[in-house]
Amino acid sequence: MLKMMPVSGTYDMRVFTDSGEYFGNVEEAILSKNKIFGWRVKASKNSFLAKVLGSAKGVIVPHQLVKSIGDIMIISKAAVPS
Repeated sequence: MLKMMPVSGTYDMRVFTDSGEYFGNVEEAILSKNKIFGWRVKASKNSFLAKVLGSAKGVIVPHQLVKSIGDIMIISKAAVPS
């Protein structure tokens, strides 16, 4: 059975890469034509994103790179900025 969850339930959710690295926290969902287009993920203290970005506040992760959403969000390593 498909488990449904309101988008508001994802606010501040911890985001990890599929290789297990802590990436950041969900700041908001970006909608386009009533569908989720992507996720704004903020660089939290001690996150992989904070180390990679330096002074930037976060990134937008396209929804197709999200692998799973439950208690945490798991994203593809392809979403990691190089």
